[in-house]
Amino acid sequence: MEQTFMKEKGILYLVLTMSLPMVISMMVNSLYNIIDSFFVAQISGTAMTALSLVYPMQNLINAVTIGFGVGLNAVVAYYLGAQDFVRADKAATQGLVLNTLHGLFLSIICITVIPNFLRLFTTDALTIEMGVRYSRIVFLFAAIISLDLSFEKLFQAVGKMTVSMVSMLCGCIANIILDPILIFGIGPFPAMGIEGAAIATGLGQVLTFVIYLLYYFLRPIPVHIDVHYLMPEKEIATRLYSIGISASLTMSLPSVMISCLNIILAGFSQAYVLVLGVYYKLQTFLYLTANGIVQGIRPLIGYNYGAKMYQRVHKIYLTALFLTIIIMTAGTALCLIYPTELMSLFTSVPENVQAGVEALRIICIGFIASSVSVTACGALEGLSKGIPSLIISMCRYLVIMLPATFILSRSLGAVGVWHGFWVAELLTAVVALAVMWKSTRFTD
Repeated sequence: MEQTFMKEKGILYLVLTMSLPMVISMMVNSLYNIIDSFFVAQISGTAMTALSLVYPMQNLINAVTIGFGVGLNAVVAYYLGAQDFVRADKAATQGLVLNTLHGLFLSIICITVIPNFLRLFTTDALTIEMGVRYSRIVFLFAAIISLDLSFEKLFQAVGKMTVSMVSMLCGCIANIILDPILIFGIGPFPAMGIEGAAIATGLGQVLTFVIYLLYYFLRPIPVHIDVHYLMPEKEIATRLYSIGISASLTMSLPSVMISCLNIILAGFSQAYVLVLGVYYKLQTFLYLTANGIVQGIRPLIGYNYGAKMYQRVHKIYLTALFLTIIIMTAGTALCLIYPTELMSLFTSVPENVQAGVEALRIICIGFIASSVSVTACGALEGLSKGIPSLIISMCRYLVIMLPATFILSRSLGAVGVWHGFWVAELLTAVVALAVMWKSTRFTD
Protein backbone atom coordinates (compact mmCIF):
# COMPACT_ATOMS: atom_id res chain seq x y z
CA MET A 1 0.00 0.00 0.00
CA GLU A 2 1.51 3.31 -1.10
CA GLN A 3 1.28 6.44 1.03
CA THR A 4 0.65 8.64 -2.03
CA PHE A 5 -1.62 11.02 -0.09
CA MET A 6 1.55 12.56 1.38
CA LYS A 7 2.46 13.96 -2.02
CA GLU A 8 -1.03 14.51 -3.43
CA LYS A 9 -3.09 16.30 -0.75
CA GLY A 10 -3.00 20.07 -0.14
CA ILE A 11 -0.13 21.14 2.11
CA LEU A 12 -2.13 23.01 4.79
CA TYR A 13 -4.61 20.13 4.93
CA LEU A 14 -1.78 17.59 5.29
CA VAL A 15 0.09 19.55 7.94
CA LEU A 16 -3.07 20.09 9.99
CA THR A 17 -4.39 16.53 9.71
CA MET A 18 -0.98 14.99 10.41
CA SER A 19 -0.14 17.43 13.20
CA LEU A 20 -3.46 17.82 15.02
CA PRO A 21 -3.48 14.30 16.51
CA MET A 22 0.10 14.81 17.69
CA VAL A 23 -0.70 18.29 19.06
CA ILE A 24 -3.53 16.76 21.08
CA SER A 25 -1.23 13.95 22.20
CA MET A 26 1.52 16.34 23.23
CA MET A 27 -0.92 18.62 25.08
CA VAL A 28 -2.36 15.70 27.01
CA ASN A 29 1.11 14.32 27.70
CA SER A 30 2.30 17.67 29.01
CA LEU A 31 -0.90 18.02 31.04
CA TYR A 32 -0.15 14.62 32.52
CA ASN A 33 3.36 15.82 33.46
CA ILE A 34 1.86 18.84 35.19
CA ILE A 35 -0.75 16.76 37.02
CA ASP A 36 1.87 14.19 37.98
CA SER A 37 4.03 16.96 39.44
CA PHE A 38 0.98 18.42 41.19
CA PHE A 39 0.32 15.13 43.01
CA VAL A 40 4.00 14.72 43.90
CA ALA A 41 4.02 18.29 45.24
CA GLN A 42 1.21 17.30 47.61
CA ILE A 43 3.58 14.77 49.23
CA SER A 44 6.06 17.50 50.17
CA GLY A 45 8.26 20.25 48.78
CA THR A 46 11.18 17.86 49.21
CA ALA A 47 9.49 15.32 46.95
CA MET A 48 8.97 17.99 44.31
CA THR A 49 12.62 19.04 44.53
CA ALA A 50 13.69 15.39 44.20
CA LEU A 51 11.53 15.01 41.11
CA SER A 52 13.08 18.15 39.61
CA LEU A 53 16.60 16.80 40.17
CA VAL A 54 15.74 13.40 38.65
CA TYR A 55 14.17 15.03 35.58
CA PRO A 56 17.44 15.50 33.62
CA MET A 57 18.19 11.77 33.87
CA GLN A 58 14.63 10.90 32.80
CA ASN A 59 15.01 13.29 29.90
CA LEU A 60 18.25 11.57 28.93
CA ILE A 61 16.43 8.23 28.52
CA ASN A 62 13.70 9.91 26.50
CA ALA A 63 16.25 11.78 24.44
CA VAL A 64 18.17 8.69 23.37
CA THR A 65 15.11 6.57 22.62
CA ILE A 66 13.10 9.35 20.97
CA GLY A 67 16.15 10.52 19.04
CA PHE A 68 16.75 7.09 17.57
CA GLY A 69 13.01 6.86 16.92
CA VAL A 70 13.29 10.07 14.91
CA GLY A 71 15.94 8.33 12.82
CA LEU A 72 13.62 5.35 12.34
CA ASN A 73 10.79 7.70 11.35
CA ALA A 74 12.87 9.62 8.80
CA VAL A 75 14.44 6.54 7.21
CA VAL A 76 11.16 4.62 6.89
CA ALA A 77 9.36 7.67 5.44
CA TYR A 78 12.22 8.27 2.97
CA TYR A 79 12.17 4.68 1.69
CA LEU A 80 8.38 4.80 1.36
CA GLY A 81 8.68 8.00 -0.68
CA ALA A 82 11.32 6.34 -2.85
CA GLN A 83 9.00 3.28 -3.25
CA ASP A 84 11.62 0.95 -1.69
CA PHE A 85 9.30 -1.09 0.51
CA VAL A 86 11.76 -3.87 1.37
CA ARG A 87 14.23 -1.40 2.86
CA ALA A 88 11.36 0.31 4.68
CA ASP A 89 10.55 -3.04 6.37
CA LYS A 90 14.21 -3.64 7.19
CA ALA A 91 14.61 -0.16 8.68
CA ALA A 92 11.50 -0.62 10.84
CA THR A 93 12.56 -4.06 12.13
CA GLN A 94 16.18 -3.21 12.82
CA GLY A 95 15.31 0.18 14.31
CA LEU A 96 12.83 -1.37 16.74
CA VAL A 97 15.31 -3.99 17.98
CA LEU A 98 18.22 -1.56 18.30
CA ASN A 99 16.16 0.97 20.22
CA THR A 100 14.98 -1.70 22.66
CA LEU A 101 18.61 -2.54 23.37
CA HIS A 102 19.27 1.16 23.96
CA GLY A 103 16.49 1.20 26.57
CA LEU A 104 17.84 -1.84 28.40
CA PHE A 105 21.34 -0.38 28.51
CA LEU A 106 20.12 2.98 29.78
CA SER A 107 18.02 1.31 32.47
CA ILE A 108 21.10 -0.38 33.96
CA ILE A 109 23.28 2.74 33.69
CA CYS A 110 20.76 5.17 35.17
CA ILE A 111 19.85 2.96 38.13
CA THR A 112 23.56 2.56 38.90
CA VAL A 113 24.58 6.23 38.77
CA ILE A 114 21.48 8.03 40.10
CA PRO A 115 22.65 8.29 43.77
CA ASN A 116 25.92 9.98 42.82
CA PHE A 117 24.13 12.10 40.22
CA LEU A 118 21.76 13.53 42.85
CA ARG A 119 24.65 14.32 45.20
CA LEU A 120 26.01 16.71 42.57
CA PHE A 121 23.11 19.06 43.25
CA THR A 122 22.10 18.63 46.88
CA THR A 123 23.44 17.47 50.22
CA ASP A 124 19.99 16.98 51.71
CA ALA A 125 19.75 13.30 52.64
CA LEU A 126 15.95 13.14 52.37
CA THR A 127 15.92 14.71 48.90
CA ILE A 128 18.52 12.19 47.70
CA GLU A 129 16.63 9.30 49.29
CA MET A 130 13.32 10.26 47.68
CA GLY A 131 14.98 10.83 44.31
CA VAL A 132 16.58 7.36 44.43
CA ARG A 133 13.33 5.68 45.49
CA TYR A 134 11.44 7.29 42.62
CA SER A 135 14.04 6.87 39.90
CA ARG A 136 14.93 3.23 40.54
CA ILE A 137 11.35 2.25 39.78
CA VAL A 138 10.88 4.61 36.83
CA PHE A 139 14.13 3.53 35.18
CA LEU A 140 13.05 -0.13 35.23
CA PHE A 141 10.59 0.77 32.47
CA ALA A 142 13.22 2.25 30.12
CA ALA A 143 12.96 -0.65 27.65
CA ILE A 144 9.18 -0.27 27.55
CA ILE A 145 9.63 3.44 26.87
CA SER A 146 11.94 2.64 23.96
CA LEU A 147 9.35 0.24 22.49
CA ASP A 148 6.58 2.80 22.95
CA LEU A 149 8.54 5.49 21.17
CA SER A 150 9.73 3.20 18.37
CA PHE A 151 6.18 2.15 17.56
CA GLU A 152 5.06 5.77 17.84
CA LYS A 153 7.57 6.89 15.20
CA LEU A 154 6.79 3.87 13.01
CA PHE A 155 3.07 4.60 12.95
CA GLN A 156 3.82 8.27 12.29
CA ALA A 157 6.08 7.36 9.36
CA VAL A 158 3.14 5.72 7.56
CA GLY A 159 0.75 8.56 8.38
CA LYS A 160 -1.14 6.77 11.17
CA MET A 161 -1.02 9.73 13.54
CA THR A 162 -4.35 8.87 15.19
CA VAL A 163 -2.96 5.55 16.41
CA SER A 164 -0.11 7.37 18.16
CA MET A 165 -2.62 9.79 19.64
CA VAL A 166 -4.94 7.09 21.00
CA SER A 167 -2.09 5.02 22.44
CA MET A 168 -0.49 8.00 24.15
CA LEU A 169 -3.82 9.29 25.46
CA CYS A 170 -4.67 5.96 27.05
CA GLY A 171 -1.28 5.76 28.75
CA CYS A 172 -1.51 9.32 30.06
CA ILE A 173 -5.09 8.94 31.30
CA ALA A 174 -4.17 5.70 33.07
CA ASN A 175 -1.25 7.47 34.72
CA ILE A 176 -3.43 10.37 35.86
CA ILE A 177 -6.00 7.97 37.34
CA LEU A 178 -3.38 5.82 39.06
CA ASP A 179 -1.40 8.74 40.56
CA PRO A 180 -3.75 9.61 43.47
CA ILE A 181 -4.67 5.95 43.98
CA LEU A 182 -1.09 4.75 44.40
CA ILE A 183 0.44 7.89 45.95
CA PHE A 184 -2.14 8.50 48.68
CA GLY A 185 -3.82 5.10 48.89
CA ILE A 186 -7.44 4.72 47.84
CA GLY A 187 -9.61 1.70 48.58
CA PRO A 188 -7.57 -1.50 48.86
CA PHE A 189 -4.38 0.21 47.66
CA PRO A 190 -1.88 1.31 50.33
CA ALA A 191 -0.32 4.78 50.25
CA MET A 192 3.05 4.41 48.52
CA GLY A 193 4.09 8.05 48.29
CA ILE A 194 6.71 8.87 45.66
CA GLU A 195 7.08 5.18 44.75
CA GLY A 196 3.39 5.19 43.84
CA ALA A 197 4.01 8.04 41.39
CA ALA A 198 6.80 6.02 39.78
CA ILE A 199 4.68 2.86 39.49
CA ALA A 200 1.78 4.83 37.99
CA THR A 201 4.13 6.24 35.35
CA GLY A 202 5.47 2.80 34.49
CA LEU A 203 2.04 1.17 34.23
CA GLY A 204 0.85 3.96 31.93
CA GLN A 205 3.79 3.23 29.63
CA VAL A 206 3.00 -0.50 29.62
CA LEU A 207 -0.60 0.22 28.60
CA THR A 208 0.61 2.41 25.72
CA PHE A 209 2.80 -0.45 24.46
CA VAL A 210 -0.05 -2.96 24.65
CA ILE A 211 -2.30 -0.70 22.57
CA TYR A 212 0.39 -0.29 19.91
CA LEU A 213 0.71 -4.08 19.68
CA LEU A 214 -3.03 -4.52 19.33
CA TYR A 215 -3.20 -1.97 16.52
CA TYR A 216 -0.21 -3.49 14.74
CA PHE A 217 -1.63 -7.03 14.71
CA LEU A 218 -5.31 -6.20 14.22
CA ARG A 219 -4.95 -3.32 11.72
CA PRO A 220 -1.80 -4.03 9.65
CA ILE A 221 0.20 -1.09 8.32
CA PRO A 222 2.23 -0.83 5.06
CA VAL A 223 5.49 -1.45 6.95
CA HIS A 224 6.13 -4.84 8.54
CA ILE A 225 8.30 -6.10 11.39
CA ASP A 226 9.88 -9.33 10.16
CA VAL A 227 12.32 -11.67 11.94
CA HIS A 228 14.08 -12.22 8.61
CA TYR A 229 15.22 -8.58 8.73
CA LEU A 230 16.68 -8.66 12.24
CA MET A 231 20.31 -8.80 11.17
CA PRO A 232 21.58 -5.19 10.89
CA GLU A 233 22.65 -4.02 7.45
CA LYS A 234 25.38 -1.42 7.08
CA GLU A 235 23.47 0.97 4.82
CA ILE A 236 20.34 0.98 6.95
CA ALA A 237 22.18 1.04 10.28
CA THR A 238 24.28 3.96 9.02
CA ARG A 239 21.16 5.91 8.06
CA LEU A 240 19.42 5.12 11.35
CA TYR A 241 22.38 6.11 13.49
CA SER A 242 23.42 9.15 11.45
CA ILE A 243 20.03 10.69 12.16
CA GLY A 244 19.36 8.97 15.48
CA ILE A 245 22.64 9.97 17.14
CA SER A 246 22.23 13.60 16.12
CA ALA A 247 18.60 13.64 17.24
CA SER A 248 19.48 11.90 20.52
CA LEU A 249 22.26 14.38 21.21
CA THR A 250 19.86 17.19 20.37
CA MET A 251 17.28 15.88 22.82
CA SER A 252 19.91 15.18 25.48
CA LEU A 253 21.09 18.76 25.45
CA PRO A 254 18.26 20.07 27.69
CA SER A 255 19.36 17.61 30.39
CA VAL A 256 22.91 18.92 30.22
CA MET A 257 21.65 22.50 30.22
CA ILE A 258 19.31 21.97 33.17
CA SER A 259 22.04 20.26 35.17
CA CYS A 260 24.41 23.18 34.52
CA LEU A 261 21.73 25.74 35.36
CA ASN A 262 20.91 23.86 38.58
CA ILE A 263 24.55 24.23 39.60
CA ILE A 264 24.45 27.99 38.91
CA LEU A 265 21.09 28.49 40.65
CA ALA A 266 22.00 26.34 43.67
CA GLY A 267 24.73 28.89 44.40
CA PHE A 268 22.01 31.44 45.07
CA SER A 269 19.24 29.32 46.66
CA GLN A 270 17.59 25.90 46.40
CA ALA A 271 14.36 27.81 45.80
CA TYR A 272 15.60 28.76 42.33
CA VAL A 273 16.28 25.09 41.57
CA LEU A 274 12.64 24.38 42.40
CA VAL A 275 11.53 27.28 40.20
CA LEU A 276 13.56 25.97 37.25
CA GLY A 277 12.05 22.51 37.73
CA VAL A 278 8.54 23.94 37.82
CA TYR A 279 9.22 26.05 34.72
CA TYR A 280 10.31 23.00 32.76
CA LYS A 281 7.16 21.17 33.79
CA LEU A 282 5.08 24.13 32.60
CA GLN A 283 6.99 24.73 29.38
CA THR A 284 6.50 21.12 28.32
CA PHE A 285 2.83 21.99 27.79
CA LEU A 286 3.86 24.65 25.31
CA TYR A 287 6.84 23.08 23.59
CA LEU A 288 5.37 19.61 23.38
CA THR A 289 2.37 21.17 21.66
CA ALA A 290 4.72 22.82 19.17
CA ASN A 291 6.52 19.50 18.91
CA GLY A 292 3.22 17.99 17.79
CA ILE A 293 3.49 20.17 14.68
CA VAL A 294 7.08 19.05 14.18
CA GLN A 295 6.16 15.39 14.54
CA GLY A 296 3.41 15.84 12.00
CA ILE A 297 5.69 17.30 9.34
CA ARG A 298 8.65 14.91 9.73
CA PRO A 299 7.10 12.04 7.73
CA LEU A 300 5.65 14.53 5.21
CA ILE A 301 9.05 16.10 4.61
CA GLY A 302 10.81 12.73 4.56
CA TYR A 303 8.32 11.23 2.09
CA ASN A 304 8.35 14.22 -0.27
CA TYR A 305 12.13 14.45 -0.05
CA GLY A 306 12.40 10.76 -1.00
CA ALA A 307 9.99 11.44 -3.89
CA LYS A 308 12.19 14.43 -4.93
CA MET A 309 9.29 16.89 -4.57
CA TYR A 310 11.45 19.67 -3.18
CA GLN A 311 9.06 22.60 -3.57
CA ARG A 312 6.51 20.77 -1.42
CA VAL A 313 9.20 20.23 1.21
CA HIS A 314 9.80 23.98 1.36
CA LYS A 315 6.09 24.81 1.59
CA ILE A 316 5.53 22.22 4.34
CA TYR A 317 8.30 23.83 6.38
CA LEU A 318 6.88 27.36 6.03
CA THR A 319 3.37 26.19 6.93
CA ALA A 320 4.65 24.45 10.05
CA LEU A 321 6.63 27.54 11.05
CA PHE A 322 3.51 29.70 10.82
CA LEU A 323 1.50 27.31 13.00
CA THR A 324 4.31 27.05 15.56
CA ILE A 325 4.49 30.85 15.85
CA ILE A 326 0.77 30.91 16.65
CA ILE A 327 1.28 28.37 19.46
CA MET A 328 4.26 30.21 20.93
CA THR A 329 2.42 33.54 20.81
CA ALA A 330 -0.42 32.00 22.83
CA GLY A 331 2.12 30.64 25.33
CA THR A 332 3.71 34.06 25.72
CA ALA A 333 0.34 35.65 26.46
CA LEU A 334 -0.49 32.94 29.01
CA CYS A 335 2.77 33.44 30.93
CA LEU A 336 2.34 37.22 30.96
CA ILE A 337 -1.29 37.20 32.08
CA TYR A 338 -1.45 34.23 34.50
CA PRO A 339 2.06 33.66 35.92
CA THR A 340 0.92 33.61 39.56
CA GLU A 341 -1.80 31.06 38.91
CA LEU A 342 0.61 28.82 37.02
CA MET A 343 3.28 28.84 39.72
CA SER A 344 0.75 28.37 42.52
CA LEU A 345 -0.10 24.95 41.10
CA PHE A 346 3.24 23.62 42.37
CA THR A 347 4.17 25.63 45.42
CA SER A 348 2.35 27.59 48.10
CA VAL A 349 5.45 29.26 49.52
CA PRO A 350 5.04 32.99 48.71
CA GLU A 351 8.75 33.50 48.05
CA ASN A 352 8.86 30.61 45.57
CA VAL A 353 5.71 31.83 43.80
CA GLN A 354 7.12 35.34 43.45
CA ALA A 355 10.46 34.04 42.14
CA GLY A 356 8.59 31.84 39.67
CA VAL A 357 6.39 34.68 38.44
CA GLU A 358 9.46 36.79 37.73
CA ALA A 359 11.10 33.87 35.90
CA LEU A 360 8.07 33.20 33.68
CA ARG A 361 7.65 36.85 32.69
CA ILE A 362 11.30 37.11 31.64
CA ILE A 363 11.76 33.72 29.95
CA CYS A 364 8.60 34.01 27.82
CA ILE A 365 10.15 36.95 25.93
CA GLY A 366 12.00 34.40 23.81
CA PHE A 367 9.10 32.03 23.09
CA ILE A 368 8.16 33.41 19.66
CA ALA A 369 11.79 33.52 18.50
CA SER A 370 12.20 29.87 19.52
CA SER A 371 9.60 28.93 16.86
CA VAL A 372 12.28 29.34 14.21
CA SER A 373 14.79 26.94 15.76
CA VAL A 374 12.18 24.37 16.87
CA THR A 375 10.64 24.12 13.41
CA ALA A 376 13.98 24.16 11.61
CA CYS A 377 15.32 21.28 13.70
CA GLY A 378 12.26 19.14 12.97
CA ALA A 379 12.39 19.88 9.25
CA LEU A 380 16.09 19.07 9.03
CA GLU A 381 15.56 15.75 10.83
CA GLY A 382 12.83 14.91 8.31
CA LEU A 383 15.39 15.61 5.57
CA SER A 384 17.84 13.20 7.25
CA LYS A 385 20.15 16.16 7.94
CA GLY A 386 20.99 15.40 11.53
CA ILE A 387 24.20 17.44 11.83
CA PRO A 388 22.66 20.82 10.84
CA SER A 389 19.82 20.16 13.29
CA LEU A 390 22.36 19.37 16.00
CA ILE A 391 24.23 22.62 15.31
CA ILE A 392 21.08 24.64 15.95
CA SER A 393 20.31 22.76 19.16
CA MET A 394 23.90 23.09 20.39
CA CYS A 395 23.57 26.85 20.06
CA ARG A 396 20.18 26.89 21.76
CA TYR A 397 21.11 24.79 24.78
CA LEU A 398 24.88 25.05 25.24
CA VAL A 399 27.03 27.25 22.99
CA ILE A 400 24.94 30.40 23.45
CA MET A 401 22.71 29.53 26.41
CA LEU A 402 25.29 28.58 29.05
CA PRO A 403 27.70 31.50 28.51
CA ALA A 404 24.75 33.92 28.42
CA THR A 405 23.23 32.63 31.66
CA PHE A 406 26.57 32.46 33.45
CA ILE A 407 27.66 35.98 32.46
CA LEU A 408 24.29 37.54 33.22
CA SER A 409 24.02 35.74 36.58
CA ARG A 410 27.34 37.29 37.63
CA SER A 411 25.86 40.79 37.30
CA LEU A 412 22.13 40.26 37.85
CA GLY A 413 22.09 37.29 40.23
CA ALA A 414 19.64 34.42 39.67
CA VAL A 415 17.48 36.72 37.54
CA GLY A 416 20.33 36.80 35.03
CA VAL A 417 19.73 33.10 34.34
CA TRP A 418 16.15 33.89 33.28
CA HIS A 419 17.36 36.66 30.96
CA GLY A 420 19.81 34.20 29.43
CA PHE A 421 16.88 32.18 28.06
CA TRP A 422 15.48 34.88 25.76
CA VAL A 423 18.92 36.10 24.72
CA ALA A 424 19.83 32.56 23.64
CA GLU A 425 16.53 32.09 21.76
CA LEU A 426 16.95 35.30 19.76
CA LEU A 427 20.54 34.58 18.75
CA THR A 428 19.77 30.93 17.96
CA ALA A 429 16.90 31.99 15.68
CA VAL A 430 19.43 33.87 13.56
CA VAL A 431 21.67 30.80 13.43
CA ALA A 432 18.69 28.57 12.53
CA LEU A 433 17.69 30.77 9.60
CA ALA A 434 21.23 30.65 8.22
CA VAL A 435 21.57 26.87 8.68
CA MET A 436 18.14 26.21 7.16
CA TRP A 437 18.93 28.36 4.11
CA LYS A 438 22.21 26.54 3.50
CA SER A 439 20.73 23.06 4.05
CA THR A 440 17.68 23.49 1.78
CA ARG A 441 19.17 25.09 -1.31
CA PHE A 442 17.91 22.05 -3.26
CA THR A 443 14.49 23.74 -3.29
CA ASP A 444 15.71 26.53 -5.58
